[in-house]
Amino acid sequence: MLDPKVFKAYDVRGIYPTDLDEAGAEATGRAFVEVFQPRRIAVGHDMRVSSPGMVEAVMRGVAAAGADILELGLVGTEMLYFAVGELGLDGGIAVTASHNPKEYTGMKIVRAGALPVGGDSGLLDIRDRAVSLSDRSEGLSAGHVQRYDIWPQYVERVLSFVDVAAIKPLRIVIDAANGMAGAMLPPVLEWLPAVQTQRFFFAPDGTFPNHEPNPLLPENREFITAKTLEERADFGVAFDGDADRCFFVDDTGEFVPGDFVTALLADSILVKEPGAKIIYDVRASWAVPETIRRAGGIPLVNRVGHAFIKHRMREEDAAFGGEVSGHYYFRDFSQADSGVVPFLLMLELISKKGKKLSEILRPFRERYFITGELNTPVEDVEQTLQELKGRFGNDGRVIELDGISVEAEDWHMNVRPSNTEPLLRLNLEARTRELMESKRDEVLAVIRSQGVPQLRSET
Repeated sequence: MLDPKVFKAYDVRGIYPTDLDEAGAEATGRAFVEVFQPRRIAVGHDMRVSSPGMVEAVMRGVAAAGADILELGLVGTEMLYFAVGELGLDGGIAVTASHNPKEYTGMKIVRAGALPVGGDSGLLDIRDRAVSLSDRSEGLSAGHVQRYDIWPQYVERVLSFVDVAAIKPLRIVIDAANGMAGAMLPPVLEWLPAVQTQRFFFAPDGTFPNHEPNPLLPENREFITAKTLEERADFGVAFDGDADRCFFVDDTGEFVPGDFVTALLADSILVKEPGAKIIYDVRASWAVPETIRRAGGIPLVNRVGHAFIKHRMREEDAAFGGEVSGHYYFRDFSQADSGVVPFLLMLELISKKGKKLSEILRPFRERYFITGELNTPVEDVEQTLQELKGRFGNDGRVIELDGISVEAEDWHMNVRPSNTEPLLRLNLEARTRELMESKRDEVLAVIRSQGVPQLRSET
C-alpha cells in the first residue's frame, strides 16, 4: 500500500498499514535512490511498533536500487541528520512519524549535507517513481548493508555545545513521552553528574501508553507542568516522539513559547560567537530580532519550514536558527535541528546567569504580548488572505514572504496557510496585552467572516 497522499510538504506520513505499509516503504526507498542516485546513505528508525518492519523494507528497496547502507538502528531523527552530515554521506532516511499518534508511520528523507527532501525539492519525484512499480531498475548490483554505531560521535558532538564544567546543580523534570528521548538522553546525562533529573516515560514504547508525543498540544503538557511544580524543579522539558524538538516549562509551571526560547538560545550562542547571523521565522515575537541585535548579532527573517531554514542557514553561514514550532537548528550540528542541544544550552544558560528561568523570562513577558498560533478553518484561503491584506494593509508595512505579514509600529501579525489543510494560522503580537487582544479579535473577525465553521488553537 502506498497512498500518494502520504507524501507531504516536508516528509512522508500516513496511517499504517492502510496508507503506507512495507511494500510502500520498499518502493519509496528504491525510488529515493533512483531519483537522487546516492551511492551511500544512512538509514535509522524510531520506536514505533511498525518501524522495525518498515525500516527493513526501506533498506531492501535502497539496496535493490544499488546504494550502500549504513544501518544506524534505533536512533532519534537528529542522529540520522548528524550521521549524514558528519560522515559525508549522500543522503539518509529516518523511518519515523515524529509526534503523530501511534497509528502513524512515515519517513524523513535527506540528501547530502542533511538537506531535507520536501515537496519542492524532490519528494514528489520520489512519490511518482514509487507509485510506478512496473519500471524496476535493471542491471544494478545490490548495495551492501553495514551496521554503524553513531552514538559515541553523537554524544561527543552535542556535549561540545556547552561548557560541561559550568553547569551547576539543577533539578530538572523530563518527559520523554515514551519516545526516542528516553534512549538518547541517558548517555548524555551521564556526563552531567551535577544535574538531578526526575525522568518520566523514558521507556521507548510506540504504543504511547501515557500520552501522545506532541507537546505542542496543551493536553500533552499537563503532566510536565504538574510534575515541574510538584518537584519544585528549576524547569521541565518535554520531547516529541522522535526527539528532534523539545519544549520547556519554567519553574512556575508556565509554558515557554518557542520564540522566547529562540531568543534565549540566540543570546547564549552570540556570547560564544559575537556578530553571528541568526535565522528566525516570520511568526516570531519581536523578542527574537530585538534580542539578537542587543547581543550584537544579525537577525535574518525567513519563511516557515525546515527546508527553507536549512537552505538559508547554508546560504548565510548562520550559526543558529529557530522556529516558533520548537525546531532549533545549529550550524555545527550538520546545520540540522536538534532537541537535545537546546536542552543542554538551557542548562548552561541558567547555570551561568544564576537566576530562575522565570526571572530570565520576565522581561520578555512584560514587554512582548503574543497570541500563540491560532488555527482557523476557512473555505477560501486565498480570498481570505486578500481580505486581510485589504483590511490591515494600511496599518503598516505588508510583507508577503510567507502568507501575509503586517508590521505596524506597536503590533504585527503573520497569517499563513497550512500546507495540508484549509486552515489559516494567525500569530499576532503587540506592545500591550490590551492591544494584542483587540487586534487579535479584529483579525479573527475578518477570518471568520469568510464562512468559518469553528476555531482551533495551538499555543
